[in-house]
Amino acid sequence: MIRLISIALILVSLGACSSPDSSQQAASAARGALPNVPDVWASASERIGQVEVGWIEALDDPVLTALAEEAQQNNRDLQVAAANVERSWALAGQAGAGLTPAVNLSSNADRGGPVEGSSSGSYGLSLQASWEVDVWGRIQAGEQAAVLSAQSAEADYVYSQYSISAAVARAYFLAIEAGQQVEVTRKTLDGLTETDRIVGVRHELGRATSQDVALSRSDLAQTQASLASAQGSQRDALRGLEVLVGRYPAAELEVRTTLPTVPPQPPADLPSSLLERRPDIVAAERSVAAAFNSLDQAKAARMPSISLTGSLGGSSSDLSNLLNPTNIAWQAAVSLVAPLIDGGLREAQVDQATAEQKQAISSYAQAVLDAFQEVESSLDQNVVLRERAASLRIAAREANKALRIVRLRYDEGETDLLDVLTIQQSVFSSDSNLVSIERARLDEWVGLNQALGGDWQ
Repeated sequence: MIRLISIALILVSLGACSSPDSSQQAASAARGALPNVPDVWASASERIGQVEVGWIEALDDPVLTALAEEAQQNNRDLQVAAANVERSWALAGQAGAGLTPAVNLSSNADRGGPVEGSSSGSYGLSLQASWEVDVWGRIQAGEQAAVLSAQSAEADYVYSQYSISAAVARAYFLAIEAGQQVEVTRKTLDGLTETDRIVGVRHELGRATSQDVALSRSDLAQTQASLASAQGSQRDALRGLEVLVGRYPAAELEVRTTLPTVPPQPPADLPSSLLERRPDIVAAERSVAAAFNSLDQAKAARMPSISLTGSLGGSSSDLSNLLNPTNIAWQAAVSLVAPLIDGGLREAQVDQATAEQKQAISSYAQAVLDAFQEVESSLDQNVVLRERAASLRIAAREANKALRIVRLRYDEGETDLLDVLTIQQSVFSSDSNLVSIERARLDEWVGLNQALGGDWQ
């Protein structure tokens, strides 16, 4: 027994010494796959401050804040991601179970004899223990890979929370814009209705042709069709928002009638800080580390496995004597199993783990590049959209001014109806584009916060 205990202690020591730690190798490989990271963003070198959190509160819209919180509780895709985190940690628990001995208690009782006559019985109670000594670190590597995969799932879940909040904000802005487009179209329809009335009066007085009447009515009908389409788009936008927050898509959700003011552009921090802040990049980095441990596990599986087993138990024909020392026996054993021929299975598993490691490294590098692109593009587009909005405000103001002038000239008979309807359509386009650009600016502002890894809370 002393010899067996000594052997076990030696094997445990060997296992502790040979257990590989691949975290530094994984980190080095992941960073080595990246291009040179600049010190500052190319599109916003002057906005270096620390990335802010609580970007939804910066919009100062209690309705939007409440909808984002509702989505965190009720969004079905988010619930799937949360369940995946629970599953991943359960798998990690299973992977680490082999590091501790397995102990089982069993008992049995039986009785028998002739149909006529006295019967006899026997009783048994035994305790069995078994333990595979992790000499080569196979079980430890598998457990670490599972833990890292669970951490990756957790980071993905956090990024899903960010993404859902951003999606709710964009859907909210879209629903507001759709309502504003309805009002723009209705305003245009009111103007064309008045124009059509004037054309009808002028036609009765002989000052307008039948062509003018037909042209006016055509534009009026087209705008009526546009109004019906805008109202349908508004209902669709509300349904999309309702589904995001987990409600039935009944198009009954009430939103404000004007878009929130676009906040100032947030600080962008340094490009290198993005690697540690964005949850999706953290998830990809954890996947790389998990792949390195999975490769260690596959390599260790080619080595012999050593197990310790032992049992302690007794049997008796009398239940009261079951635990009598004279009826109790023990047994202990050490077993070694070395793979000799497996048809190339273990080597193929090593090849598979090696390929998956390369895949994880490339996926990480691509995730980082995509993140850099999102930030640079969003920083650039925030400036572009701000300049476009300024120009479109001028265009809308001047178009409305031109409409007032052309209507006066038409009333005085100085121009024809086609000029009035043409400028009317220009006003409609300008007002509609102005609403769309303001919503686009809000979308891009949200996208920048998301790209920078800013928390919505």
